[in-house]
Amino acid sequence: MKKLLHIFSIVMPPFFAAAVLIAGVSMAFDPIGSMIFFPDPALVATPRDLGLEYEDVDLSVAGGGRTHGWLIPGRTDTVILWFHGNAGNISHRLDNIRVLHDLVGAGIMIVDYGGYGRSDGAPSEERMYADARAALQYLRDRGVAREDTVYFGRSLGSAVALDLAAEHPPAKLILETPFESLRAMAGALVPATLAKLVPQRFDNLSKIGKIRCPVLFLHGDRDEIVPYEHSRTLFEAAPEPKKHYRIPGATHNDTYIVGGEAYFAEIREFIES
Repeated sequence: MKKLLHIFSIVMPPFFAAAVLIAGVSMAFDPIGSMIFFPDPALVATPRDLGLEYEDVDLSVAGGGRTHGWLIPGRTDTVILWFHGNAGNISHRLDNIRVLHDLVGAGIMIVDYGGYGRSDGAPSEERMYADARAALQYLRDRGVAREDTVYFGRSLGSAVALDLAAEHPPAKLILETPFESLRAMAGALVPATLAKLVPQRFDNLSKIGKIRCPVLFLHGDRDEIVPYEHSRTLFEAAPEPKKHYRIPGATHNDTYIVGGEAYFAEIREFIES
């Protein structure tokens, strides 16, 4: 009877989700946030443990707070500014980082949102957007030009990358397993009357039309958390130039594993084109 509720990998019974939605709409605390953010403060490894050179990055965030991240140099001038999903921290993406670094060749900058890893504060939609802006400013201060910057947002990170791209367009934008909005995600799990009670947060569908750069959509056709149709809807609403790449047999968390060399070749070709 259990069903995956939030946009990544935590299991929650639908009846409990509905109860939280109903009870929490008019309450002062943030029940929706408690079902979205699952930060882990402990880093389990660093890029050096996988043979990658890197720099520790400590950023000042607008409004106060510090955000921690890593900058991993690549073989080219391109830097992928990568925004991860809602659970864990940057250290849980190391295997993916290593393969992306080796097969695509670009540099990678990844940061933890407030409350994740070594970043202080607490996670929220506003803090995540502030973390993204701080990371971009760091790259600009390092001399990384717009034409060498690619945003890569995965799952909940797709909302962060999309919001940043609408305000500060990159050379290219990659959205993997993106969702239409938080309300649309709730609509797949609870009756429509309850889904309407969910605040329209992380509203990717309302922002996708503002993008003014090439966009690549990546989505596994067996995604059990974010319906495959969400990325197709976003793709149809996005301006040209754009491309949608279906990863046959991939679920939500194994896209780069199931996709294999063809998946990374698609990313490399998109960046280099």
